Amino acid sequence: MMKPNEIVNDLKNMIPEAKCELIYNKDYELLIATVLSAQSTDKGVNKVTEKLFNNYNLEGISKANLNELEDILRPLGTFRRKAVYLKEIATLLLENHNGIVPNDRKYLESLPGVGHKTCNVVLSNLYDENCMAVDTHVTRVSKRLGLALENDDVVTIEQKLVKKFAGYSLKDLHHRLVLFGRYICVAKNPKCSSCLFQEICKYNNKKLH
Repeated sequence: MMKPNEIVNDLKNMIPEAKCELIYNKDYELLIATVLSAQSTDKGVNKVTEKLFNNYNLEGISKANLNELEDILRPLGTFRRKAVYLKEIATLLLENHNGIVPNDRKYLESLPGVGHKTCNVVLSNLYDENCMAVDTHVTRVSKRLGLALENDDVVTIEQKLVKKFAGYSLKDLHHRLVLFGRYICVAKNPKCSSCLFQEICKYNNKKLH
């Protein structure tokens, strides 16, 4: 098994720039974009939020006609449910925090559509909290590299990564793992020839044998 610093260094070599690919300019825009990213790609979300944020600010979203929001969100999965989430989130942020996304995990996870992973993304990017958000990419990569077991759930994977990479920037690691999974260690036909983890990769070893 590779040491944590070796894994981090190899990720840096393969993914030189590690950053969130969701486009946002305000704190609530990141929260909304992350909620919309469930069952959707960041690229798809960015197309939708460009139109959404050009037409509505937070107050506008809270007062928007639900059908109009649905029309904008239609390209995304579960767009009707997400339209309801957005109106409720906007209303609650305005009523309770003057429209500011607070550094408050308990409050954020009480908002509709905001789960543990979404909260980790928001807190790490807005407030530099040392959180590890585990999405489908992080899950796949962690299992292929032996950082997690095949039957581990996202909570267990998060705990293992936090423990193994204690002392490292989990925000930075999260972004590199996501981008590594998005562009190199993809779900189907991963680009193994471009990967520095071939010796420890379970997928690659299984393919060779």
